Amino acid sequence: MISPGKRWWEAQISGVLAVLYLIFNEGYLATGPGTDPVRADLTAEAIRLTRLLRALMPDDGEVAGLLALMLLTEAHRAARISAGGGLVTLDEQDRGSWDAVLIAEGHRLVRERLASGMKPGRYQILAAINAVHTSASDIRDTDWSQVVALYDQLVSLDPLPVVALNRAIAVAELDGPEVALAAVDRLELDLAGYHAYRATRADLLRRLGRFPESRVAYDKAIGLAGNSAEAAELTRRRDRLAP
Repeated sequence: MISPGKRWWEAQISGVLAVLYLIFNEGYLATGPGTDPVRADLTAEAIRLTRLLRALMPDDGEVAGLLALMLLTEAHRAARISAGGGLVTLDEQDRGSWDAVLIAEGHRLVRERLASGMKPGRYQILAAINAVHTSASDIRDTDWSQVVALYDQLVSLDPLPVVALNRAIAVAELDGPEVALAAVDRLELDLAGYHAYRATRADLLRRLGRFPESRVAYDKAIGLAGNSAEAAELTRRRDRLAP
């Protein structure tokens, strides 16, 4: 039986981790008019604080998972913004510019948690997904079946529409855009005002050759974009559509 004191402590740590992840994401996915798309000061501070927490709680799986997730995500930063200020998506990033030191540390943390045999939590699964992505030297080498399997675990723990959306993106690579689009369309009531939902739908429609519908979806995504870099990338993709 779990004592009330332990439940209280776990709830406090969960809240601290959520705040640290919010700080990191605000730096990595900065939003708002005129906002820099990447705030390195915020991502660095979130990582610093999470390292301190890990030093205090070296056996906590979710603390280790969050640190690994931050490191593996931060490793992309140099490749994330183009010279023209547009957002560079994962499939088009120069993987040679990813930070190999951060990736190695993140992978080590993920392996340690796997070796522990303990059931993973949300941050550990997200870190494992990022480990799969950062293990591939090319987008075509990504083990999408493993990514989908990890998202299946995450959905069982965290059945949020955004998690289902990210799973659908992986399903598109494994089972094709038509299967993924059906899954995405089921999320419209929950995510209609979310730019990533519109952008994902636009890309799937493009891949299916449904260009007029894709253009409309891109226009909606551009209108919802959180910063100029996201808007620039979505505009570039829309403008590349066949007439």
